[in-house]
Formats: sequence, structure tokens, C-alpha cells
Amino acid sequence: MKKTLLFLLSLVMLVVFAGCSASAGGATEDKDTLTIAWLPNESGADLTEARDEIGKVIEEKTGKKVKHQTTTDYIVAIEAVANGNADIAFLGAQGYIEAHNKNEKVLPLVVPSGASGTLEDAVYYSWLAVNKENVKDYQSGDKFSIDNIQGKKFSFVSNSSTSGFKVPSTGIVDYFSKQAEFKGLTTEDLLEGGEDNFFNEVLYGGSHQGSAVNLLSGKADVAAFCDTCVSNYVELADGEDNRPGAVYQVKKDAAEPFNTVVGKEFSLISVTPVLNAPFAINSETVNEELQAQLLEIMTSDEITNNEKIFVPEGSEFSGLFKKSKDERLVEVEDAWFNPIRELSK
Repeated sequence: MKKTLLFLLSLVMLVVFAGCSASAGGATEDKDTLTIAWLPNESGADLTEARDEIGKVIEEKTGKKVKHQTTTDYIVAIEAVANGNADIAFLGAQGYIEAHNKNEKVLPLVVPSGASGTLEDAVYYSWLAVNKENVKDYQSGDKFSIDNIQGKKFSFVSNSSTSGFKVPSTGIVDYFSKQAEFKGLTTEDLLEGGEDNFFNEVLYGGSHQGSAVNLLSGKADVAAFCDTCVSNYVELADGEDNRPGAVYQVKKDAAEPFNTVVGKEFSLISVTPVLNAPFAINSETVNEELQAQLLEIMTSDEITNNEKIFVPEGSEFSGLFKKSKDERLVEVEDAWFNPIRELSK
């Protein structure tokens, strides 16, 4: 009997260890398919060709099949890369931090650089915008102010968005908490609207495009969204790009969801620079050799000079990144995102 029990116990332990070994080995085994998760902002049909182009280059260089996972909710993309359902994800800085907090094996790979081709100017811009006809309510002389946003209908993107929530909400709290009436204001106070809350009503666009349309359709009085996510749909009508007072107009041939607000104009009342969004990897599902290969591919001249990935000025192609000078994808480390982490302290 003892021999039988010992045999069975040994068998069970062998199965357990074999299972653990298979699980651990399977996490970084030489896989056939790489899944890239995209936030709602980059999941639209108008960006299909741009997404496919990145996948095509990766497929050609690695021999792997690339599968694109588009989403309608920030948390879906964040969870996908955190739990290993996606191997790569293009996330905002805040989304990356949330994914890393869920699983420290999620790490940044590359970010789009600035015009210098380096991390020095690797920023985009978080906007607070109002409909053009209402801009005087947020203006004193030639200066613009957010004083009158309190009590309004306000649209954020998602509370997991860097430029569509984290940066603007922190800026609003920093500004208003200096006033005695709002001394105890926190970012949590901005999540919901109501008579006794800071905003009368709070909406979420689900994407930067959706937040902008909330404004232009009249659902919101003020909206937070970023420049890069709406650049394919709007054009500068007056003023200087990314400066308070700039006026943008929706293009006549704008794709969904802007096709319902063609010709509408909005004005910027606040502009804040934000760290660029990374391509992040799950290092549990992508082994070191493949990580190095992906880094080489993403930072290569082939990606940099691909006009469907870095779109030249004047092109009508709906791409992910603009090319004005020396923009490219550059390697980045986790610590680079610490300024965004500091906003939560």
C-alpha cells in the first residue's frame, strides 16, 4: 500500500512539475502569431491600412503572423497586454503605467520621437477645447482661462487616458485648489457630474475622437482630447497650432465619427505637452530574442521611411504618425514615464 501511495504521489508531482514547466516554457516559446492591441483612438476603419502596414513589416522581418486586436474601450487594450492575450499594445503613457502596475512584465519598447528624432521633444498635446462661438466665455482680452469651466458639461476621453483625463484633470485640480472654495478638490471629484459636483455633467467619449464629437455635437460645453488623435479629421483655421486661441475646423471629407459634424469649428483654451505614447510588450509572451528583433525592426529606417507609418506633410493618407523632419520610433525605458506617475501622487 505504501509503495502504491508513493508511486501515485510521485506521478502527481511529475504531472504538476511538467505542467509548470510547460506553462513557464510556453510563455516565451517561439510563437507563430503576434497580437497587437490598439486603443479605441487607433482602432477606426480609417486607420486600418496604417495598422496593417506596421503588421506587414513585422511579418516580413520575423516570419510571424500579426493579428490586430482593435478595441472600443481603453481597459480592454490595457488588460489584453497585461494578461498576455496581446503581445504588443500601443498605449498612452497612463495606459502603459496601468498595464505595468497590473503586470510588471509589461514594458515599453519604443515611442515616436519628436521632430529632432530623439526623446528630447517626444511630446504631443492635451487640449481643452470649446465651440468657437463660446470662446469669449473663456477669454479675458487676449488671454485664455479655464475659470469658467466649473459648472459646465465636460467631456473626458476615459479615466485611463493620459491626455484625455490624467493630465487635464490634474491641471484642473492644481488650478482650482488654489482657490478657497475648491481647496479640497481632487481628481476623483471630477469623475462624475451633478448639482453638488464640480461639473454639472461629465461625459466620456471612449476615444479622443468621441470626446471631440461630444463637444462639436453640443453634448458638452468643454472637452479634453489630444492633437494627434484628431489631426486626421481637422485642420487649422486660425491662429497657431497647439496654442490657446487656435481655431480648428472639421474637414469636409472627415471620416467617422466626424462625418456628422463636418465644418464645425472649435477653439483651444488650454494646451499642455504630454509624453508620447509607447508600444509596450508583454515580456512573458515575447522572449528576449524576439524582443531584440522587434526593437531593431521598429527603430529601423524601413519603418521610419515608410510613408504609411510616418506620413509626410501634405499627404492625405490617414496614418498614425506625422513626418515633419526627423521623426522615428526610438527605444524607451520605464523610468521615462515617471513624470506621468508623479501626477497620481
